Amino acid sequence: MSEYPELYLMIDGERLSGADRRTHDVLNPATGETIGKLPLASSADLDRALEAAARGFARWRKSTPQERANVLNGAARLMRERTEDIARIAVLEQGKTLAEARIEVGMNIGLFEFYAGEVFRIYGRTLVRPEGMRSTVVHEPVGPVAAFAPWNFPIGNPGRKLGAPVAAGCSVIMKAAEETPASALAVLQCLYDAGLPTDVAQAVFGVPDEVSRHLLASPVIRKLSFTGSTVVGRQLAKLAAEDFKRTTMELGGHGPVLVFADADIERVLDIAVPQKFRNGGQVCVSPTRFLVEAPVYEAFREGFASRAAALRIGPGLAPESQMGPLANPRRVEAIDALIHEAVDAGARLHTGGERLGNQGFFYQPTVLSDVPQTARIMNEEPFGPVALLNRFESEEAMIAEANRLPYGLAAYAWTSNASRQKRLSAAIEAGMVGINTPMIGGADSPFGGVKWSGHGHEDGPEGIMACLVTKAVHEG
Repeated sequence: MSEYPELYLMIDGERLSGADRRTHDVLNPATGETIGKLPLASSADLDRALEAAARGFARWRKSTPQERANVLNGAARLMRERTEDIARIAVLEQGKTLAEARIEVGMNIGLFEFYAGEVFRIYGRTLVRPEGMRSTVVHEPVGPVAAFAPWNFPIGNPGRKLGAPVAAGCSVIMKAAEETPASALAVLQCLYDAGLPTDVAQAVFGVPDEVSRHLLASPVIRKLSFTGSTVVGRQLAKLAAEDFKRTTMELGGHGPVLVFADADIERVLDIAVPQKFRNGGQVCVSPTRFLVEAPVYEAFREGFASRAAALRIGPGLAPESQMGPLANPRRVEAIDALIHEAVDAGARLHTGGERLGNQGFFYQPTVLSDVPQTARIMNEEPFGPVALLNRFESEEAMIAEANRLPYGLAAYAWTSNASRQKRLSAAIEAGMVGINTPMIGGADSPFGGVKWSGHGHEDGPEGIMACLVTKAVHEG
């Protein structure tokens, strides 16, 4: 598949476009050209989606575990068959490399297959009571879910937002990012084609503030699931609180990486540099602040900069590309401003720091060192292809810097000292910690943060439990 597909809203199984609906231009980040016109939902469209979600929940909450498992396994099978088509769509609208998009499809497949098994393990319990009395604890679907997914993982994020509610027996209205709608629609179509009733899952797009206010004002919606910035998350949490809706919030991060002198520095560099520039650094768990112990600081800095400078940047569909463009012009402007402000404040620029070419949204992989703690980039999530390297003299100072910010999504540490590994796992304030590995997620592993990085989890058994409520039943 080489052409970008037609775009639409999906409400109650009907593809809606045209009419008098406003539209949003979808751009190809590699060229900056418009590749699609996305219809935006009207108030009437959103009301129709709510009506369908209410009806779908009444139906799907009664579904058996086997029915839910069949849908999820079927969708995973279809996704495997459609991997190349779905991956190419993601590259066209988001910009990442084709290899990364294929991995993202695989992540979705694994998640759906895990949830298909987990639906049989939504266990309750029986309490010990006097003779003649019976008390049980059961878990029931929370109700229709409003799910908001960002653009950085256009396949994986919609998969998370759809998979957990479907597995739990809920209905869901998904608003994926307007920049990357076709990937989300492709994931939803796999669920439909696997037998999911069309009123159980809807896909709407629109002006984010309008859609969120409309959906969260409705008593139909009983849970909000949001992935995005802390700023937007705060606003949505306030809206949800008006009706005491349940929330799962996966918000911003500013991933610290603690590198100790006893680590294998060459191995760390070989792993950390590709991880830093994966998806152009537009990853919420991206390693960002490298806190390097003094004895290896200079060698680490030189090795990091040389590897970053050697990365091949180009269109995501080009086989030789190791990093594609940024997703939109806003990211180029934002990352450029943060980098140059840091340099003006005294940071040293070792490579990058400039836009690439005059077509598309390409930006050079950038390495800064000796970055002042007061620089904005040291305190705000850069969400782009920039690594920040600073020297530290002690473990205590490194831990203090790792925990300095109010964010606590992902953190990493590299050390061969077993005792230190245990200390770090306890001392670092983050929802996910990788020690001597960048792998901090998986279908069976809870994904989520602490502090300003949000609350609740996706993936793992916790992902389904986030869509369930607990009920105690006492019979005399």
